[in-house]
Amino acid sequence: MSGTNQNERRTTRSWFSRPWASRPWTGGSWHAVAWLVVAACCLPLAGCTTWKKMTTSEKTLAEERRYGATADQRIDQLAADAKKAKAGSHADQVEFTQSLVKAMLDEHDPRVRCVILETAAEFETAAATAICKGALEDPDERVRMAACTAWRKRGGAEAVELLAVRYRADPEIDVRLRALRELGDLGDREAVPVLAKALEDSDPAVQYRAVGALKKVSGRDLGDDVNKWREWAADPDGSTAEWTIAEGFRQLF
Repeated sequence: MSGTNQNERRTTRSWFSRPWASRPWTGGSWHAVAWLVVAACCLPLAGCTTWKKMTTSEKTLAEERRYGATADQRIDQLAADAKKAKAGSHADQVEFTQSLVKAMLDEHDPRVRCVILETAAEFETAAATAICKGALEDPDERVRMAACTAWRKRGGAEAVELLAVRYRADPEIDVRLRALRELGDLGDREAVPVLAKALEDSDPAVQYRAVGALKKVSGRDLGDDVNKWREWAADPDGSTAEWTIAEGFRQLF
C-alpha cells in the first residue's frame, strides 16, 4: 500500500509540474473549460442583446439624460418652440422670447446662440430686442456678425445707429465689414455719413466695402473710384441732377 501511495504521489506531482500544453486532458477537464468559454461568451452577448432591444428614441433619451441634448437637438427643439409661439397669442410670444433670453445666457455653443438670435429677431417683443442688442457684444465674432444681419432685417433708425457703432468699435475686421455691408443693404440714406467716413479708412477692404454700400444707398454706380465717392458723399443732395444725367448718358452708350 505504501508503495502504491508513493507512486500516486509521484504521478500527481509530475502531472501538476508539467506545462498545460503537455498535460493529458480528461473528460472532466474538457467539460470545465467548455463551460468557462460559454460563460465568457454569453455575458457580453447578453448585454448587447439588451442594448439592441432599445429603440432609437430610447437610446436618444438615455444619451440626453447622461450627456444632455446635443447642439442639433437644441436647435430642433428651438425651431419647434418658435413655430408654436408664432401660432400663439402675443402673450405666448412674450413668454417665449423671455425664455430665449435665459437660453442665450446659458448657451455655450456659438452656433446655437446664432440660431437663438435669428429666432428672436423674428419677434417684436422687448425681450427679442434685448437679445438682438446684446448679441452685438457677444464674445464670439460669428454671433456679432449674425447680430448685424439681424438688425438689417429689423431695419429702422435704431438699426443704422447700432450698425454704425459696431463698424466703429468692433476689434474684428470681419465684423466691421459685415456691419458696412448691412448698412448698405438697409438702403437708408442716414447711413451715408458713416459710409463716407469709412472711405477714409486705411484698409483697402474697408474702402471697397464702403463703396459697395454707397452704391446701394445712393442707387448710383460711380465705379470703384474712392475719390469720386468722396466727392458725392460731400454733397449727395446737391449733385443729384448732375449724377442722374451722367448715368443716363452711360446707359445710352
